[in-house]
Amino acid sequence: MQLLLFAMECGLGALCVVLVGAFAHWLQWLSPVAVLLYLLIVLPTALLCGFWQSVVVSFSAVVVQSYFTAHLSRLNPAVDPANSITLIAFVLTALVVSRLSARVTEHAREAESWGGQMQDLYEFTRRTLQMNLHVEPGAQLAELVHEIFSLEAVVVFDADLHETYQAGIWEIDPQELAQNVYYFETSDDDAETGIGRRVVRLGTAPVGSLVLRGDTSPLTNNAIASLIAITFDRYRAFANESRIETERRTEQLRSTVLDSLAHAYKTPLTAIRAASTGLSEMGKLSAGQSELVALIDEQAGLLNDLTKRLLTTARLDAGEVTVHAIQVGVRQLIEEVVGSLSDRLASMKVAIDLPDRELIVCCDRQLMSMLLSQYVDNACKYSIYGTAITIRAVQTRAEVIFSVHSFGPVIPMADRERIFDRFYRSSTSSNRASGTGIGLSVAKRAAMIHGGYVWVKSEEDEGTTFYAAIPASARKREMQ
Repeated sequence: MQLLLFAMECGLGALCVVLVGAFAHWLQWLSPVAVLLYLLIVLPTALLCGFWQSVVVSFSAVVVQSYFTAHLSRLNPAVDPANSITLIAFVLTALVVSRLSARVTEHAREAESWGGQMQDLYEFTRRTLQMNLHVEPGAQLAELVHEIFSLEAVVVFDADLHETYQAGIWEIDPQELAQNVYYFETSDDDAETGIGRRVVRLGTAPVGSLVLRGDTSPLTNNAIASLIAITFDRYRAFANESRIETERRTEQLRSTVLDSLAHAYKTPLTAIRAASTGLSEMGKLSAGQSELVALIDEQAGLLNDLTKRLLTTARLDAGEVTVHAIQVGVRQLIEEVVGSLSDRLASMKVAIDLPDRELIVCCDRQLMSMLLSQYVDNACKYSIYGTAITIRAVQTRAEVIFSVHSFGPVIPMADRERIFDRFYRSSTSSNRASGTGIGLSVAKRAAMIHGGYVWVKSEEDEGTTFYAAIPASARKREMQ
């Protein structure tokens, strides 16, 4: 088909040359005029058809002009040096014009192709902004790229979810292909297979990969990968926002329930403690009855302490607790806490380490007493029998740092942040002890409401130390 078209174009050009030559010979025009007319045929042929067609037309023009020149002058056209010069001029002209024409045509084709791809990129951007981010975006992205850019096949790998999503038909395993691109960070374009590989990055961090097969440019592939990265980031941000909002509502509900339960327990606990106290004062109880009454009174006291803790937790969550900051002697505060836990500490060794015995902190006495009581009570639960519990307080610049040190099971690194979350219990079986998982969260919130913070260090050789840093001049801050 192409050969036939080539022959037709050459034949049409040669026919035009013959007609022009005959017409110029009939009118007896000078040779330069005829040559210019031939050039007007060679130029459009080079511009519209191509270089080789224009060469054939140039050669036919030289032959026709040589024929008519020989007919007029009765000379042999082969010995006329002007013929060679004319042919060379025609060929050079055809070469320059055809190259310029090819370049302009190629630029026009590229501009048209790039314009189409820009339109596709705009459509892809618009569709990604309208995506439903309540579900994982990978499958939607693969289908959109396949549909909008008219590709043969697409595969998208989401490294965060470790999921692969594909569209179109792959002859090889697309999951392995996409994961190899991510793990080996391969970004290239194979012209033979038409496969483009891109690592999907957010900044410099890889978050996935893209592999596509079809007719797209490297710049388009880069743009698609960038838009996929942005969509991944939007999905993560939306999911985090939804999770935070859910957790906030859950915390509100939990605080409300805790407050309701604590108030509901107060009345029966008061009646139980009053009844047990009355039975003790009545006398005439047997030894067994006295022990039972004492047990009731002891356990009612524990329930009462737990109820107070629940009420305090609910009020801290609701932001209803205000810091009543006063100047408090640290030594007196620690001694009060130790005295309140004398029963728990009866079998323990307790050491108080105060480099500055006159140290004073401006704080809410009740909240700080609760914080330290929780730290000391926690040390009692987990300390190895026979080891000492050390309570220490030092001032560093604008903070007073309280710490409670003991020897017991090591707290895993993964638990050291979450251990201050409400109801969280350590994942280590050796760290399991009776408790509600509330106390440390109360300690954390008590420190935060003073504008301070808490942390823990735990090592096999050095033991476990819980810290609370409280500003020397306390102030209430917004609860996060």
